[in-house]
Amino acid sequence: MTLFLDSFWRALAYCLQPRVIALSFLPLLLLAALSVGLFWLFWDPAVLGLQTWLSDWALMESLFRWLDNVGMGHLRTVLAPLLLILLVLPLVIVLSLLTVAWLATPAIVTLVAERRFAGLAQGHGGTFVGSLLQGLGSALLALLALVLTLPLWLIPPLVIVVPPLIWGWLTARVMVYDALAQHATAQERVELMRRHRYWLLAIGMLSGYMGAAPGLIWAVGAMAVVLAPLLVPLAIWIYTFVFIFAALWFTHYSLAALTALRAEPVPTASRPPELPDAGTSTESHV
Repeated sequence: MTLFLDSFWRALAYCLQPRVIALSFLPLLLLAALSVGLFWLFWDPAVLGLQTWLSDWALMESLFRWLDNVGMGHLRTVLAPLLLILLVLPLVIVLSLLTVAWLATPAIVTLVAERRFAGLAQGHGGTFVGSLLQGLGSALLALLALVLTLPLWLIPPLVIVVPPLIWGWLTARVMVYDALAQHATAQERVELMRRHRYWLLAIGMLSGYMGAAPGLIWAVGAMAVVLAPLLVPLAIWIYTFVFIFAALWFTHYSLAALTALRAEPVPTASRPPELPDAGTSTESHV
C-alpha cells in the first residue's frame, strides 16, 4: 500500500512539470490529424449506413414514432451520429493508450529514472517490437472482451465494474511492459508482474475510471453532434493526459519495485561436500 500511494502522489506531482505537459501534445497532434482524416473520408457514409440500418429495425421505428408524439422528433436526425460516436469511442481510447505508450512512455521512463533511479542498472529486457506486439495483442483481446461482455452492461452493478476491469487489465499489460523495458530483464519483469499483479491491476482500473471522465463530454446529447469538431480533440487530449498520468504512476511503481527486488538478498546455494585429499587419506593400507 505504501508503494501504491507513494507512486500515486509522485505521478500527480510530475504531471505539473512542463516537460510532461509538452509530452501530452505529441500524441494529441497525431490522433487529432488521424481523426480529422477519418472524419473527412468516412463520416458521411458511416452515418448514412447507420441511419439505413436503424430505419430497417422495427423497434427503432417504434421509438421514432414515440419521439414524434412527444414532440422530440428532431432527435431522429442526431441519433445515428451520436450512436456512431459512442461506437467509435472505445477505438479512440485504445488508440490514445497505445500512442501514449509508444511515443511518450519512453521519455517518461527516462525522466523518472534520471530523477529518482539514476543508479539503477539497465537490463534491456524489452524492445520496441515487443512493445508493439504486446500493445496490439492486448488491445485486440480487450476489444473482444468488451464486445463479449456487452450484455453484462445492462446489469447496473456490473456496468461500473466490467468495463473498468477490462481497461485496467489492458492499461496494466501495456504500461508495465514499457515502464520496465529499459531497466528490467525479461525474468525480472515476469517476477514483478507476478508479485504485484493486483496492485498493478488496481492502478490500471483507477486509470480506467479516470479515463471515463471524457465520456461526460458527450452527455450534452444532440449538441455533441454539432460540437463534435471541437469536442473530439478535447476528448482525445483528456484521454491522452489521463494515460500520461497512468504512465507516470506505473513507472514510479515499477522502478521502485524493481529496486526493491534487486535489493533482496540472494539465497546462498548449498556448497558441495568436500572430497578428502588423496594424499592425506586416513586409511592405512597393508
